[in-house]
Amino acid sequence: MIALNTPNKLLHFFKYLIKFLFPIFLLTNQSFALLNFEDHQFPELVTSARALAMGDAFICKTDDPWAVFYNPAGLGTVRRFALHPGNFHFELNKGFFNVTEGATEDIPTKISENFKPDKLKDHLVEHPDNIVHSRINLFPNFTTRYFSLGYLYSRRSRAALKTPTSDLEMAIRQDHGPLVGLNFSLWGGVLKFGASAVYLHRDELQKDYPLPQTIDISDTDYKKGNVLLVTAGTRLTLPFSYLPTFAAVIRNTGQQKFHKRSNEHSAPPMIEQTVDLGFSITPQIANTSRIHLEANFKDLNNQYETKSNRRIGIGLEYDLARTFFLRLGYGDGFGSGGIGIRTKKTIIDLTTYAVDKSESSFRGKEDRRYVLSLSIGI
Repeated sequence: MIALNTPNKLLHFFKYLIKFLFPIFLLTNQSFALLNFEDHQFPELVTSARALAMGDAFICKTDDPWAVFYNPAGLGTVRRFALHPGNFHFELNKGFFNVTEGATEDIPTKISENFKPDKLKDHLVEHPDNIVHSRINLFPNFTTRYFSLGYLYSRRSRAALKTPTSDLEMAIRQDHGPLVGLNFSLWGGVLKFGASAVYLHRDELQKDYPLPQTIDISDTDYKKGNVLLVTAGTRLTLPFSYLPTFAAVIRNTGQQKFHKRSNEHSAPPMIEQTVDLGFSITPQIANTSRIHLEANFKDLNNQYETKSNRRIGIGLEYDLARTFFLRLGYGDGFGSGGIGIRTKKTIIDLTTYAVDKSESSFRGKEDRRYVLSLSIGI
């Protein structure tokens, strides 16, 4: 028993207590930083492979159904009616493939096993110090100029194991819900305003599971809630050479909190109200081609307390006859790129991008990801 009869003894006691607790706090903080969902960089509920290839710098350019997530004002530049019952986005990271090493004939089986927690645990024990990431987005929608109606589904999964004997860290976020977007324009489209609303259902898990035990993810491990989320945006395009454009987006404009779905579950953390700003130019370089250059600054009010150099996105898109696209970008300190092919009925995008998974440093730990996006419609 420690006697605390004098101020000096009390002071020494607290010093020893801090020395003991600080490493625990640091490890816990790093654990959650390792598997967070990068909301400072990707506040959109459904990401666009096109935007990710451009460093996610997209709030000025957006002219497709993804405008409802990036900047609803962009609905005013949608060129044609679109009905996409099939709209699929699938991505995996380098760590996912790192833990699937083996004979060529075994790789398809190992990849499928990475979606099962117990099998994934076994693979990570063999290849620790990897982060395994996957994301699936589905976004069937009807979109025309000034209006969009659709349904979103997004599931992101993360897992990590620091050493072969440490706990398995798991993070899962599943979002779904109906959404609608509206836009109106002034002065022939020079100034555009837009808003989108989604009734969002979110299930979120972030938990450590001891390795000796079977990884049994219980329904009560999740935080579950619903919220009406509104995004508002504006875009000003000056009718001069290079079409200089300024854009601003406010997310969760009403600062709404999740309402827990039942007494068995707590509500997920609130989606912060953030402001994104953007500037772009679009020079025409030939009769059938142009280049779009854009810079965005995410989370202007720094609600997610992230260094400013990690909230900068820069993107380039080369557009050939509005059919073939080459893209380059920079976001969260790392490069990105991709190609896209568009026809009246089909959109195919291939993208690679990266995020920084370190706790606070800049360009500290790269998590490289690979995306396939396919939209088929009318």
